Amino acid sequence: MSDTGKQPATPARRGANDRSMWRLLVVTVAMFGFGFLLIPLYDVFCEVTGINVLTKRDDSAAHFARNTQVDTSRSIVIEFDTNDRGALRFRPVKRSMEVRPGELMTIEYELVNTRNAKTAGQAIPSYAPMVSARYFRKVECFCFEQQTMEPGEVRRFPVVFVVDPELPKDVGTITLSYTFFEVEGVGTESATASSDRQPRG
Repeated sequence: MSDTGKQPATPARRGANDRSMWRLLVVTVAMFGFGFLLIPLYDVFCEVTGINVLTKRDDSAAHFARNTQVDTSRSIVIEFDTNDRGALRFRPVKRSMEVRPGELMTIEYELVNTRNAKTAGQAIPSYAPMVSARYFRKVECFCFEQQTMEPGEVRRFPVVFVVDPELPKDVGTITLSYTFFEVEGVGTESATASSDRQPRG
């Protein structure tokens, strides 16, 4: 018995099938990329809301710094960049420094609460190039926890770090960038109480 029900695929139908396959492939890749992007967005949300502490303390960094040989054959330029989100303003005391891998170094940041109320914030670090993040070991950092500042308070915070000598040889500059997000809900009562104490006309 001959199979007369099946018709050979025409070039137009084959083209339509190919286009459908490519569309499905693009949608699949886009969905995967969106799911991957949700991870850092969720992390930032956790930092801002205080639900989770994202910047984990590197418990082995101090031991690593004490037992790592300094590589005197090369030097790395560390650039410091900051971004403010809210009433807290902060900046590094210097914008760059030259370090040798394995050398324990300290940079200070000045944090200012510009609001007339208690305010809290959380710093989130990022690195460029991205590969350098795994080689930048922080022994001490204000980014490990939220910082609460009194009205108008000015403080300095150290970041103690060491660059792993295993940093790829083609990386000569690392940019450490902090974005400081204000944590909502802290200081609201102080601001309300302050306004209540104002003389009324």
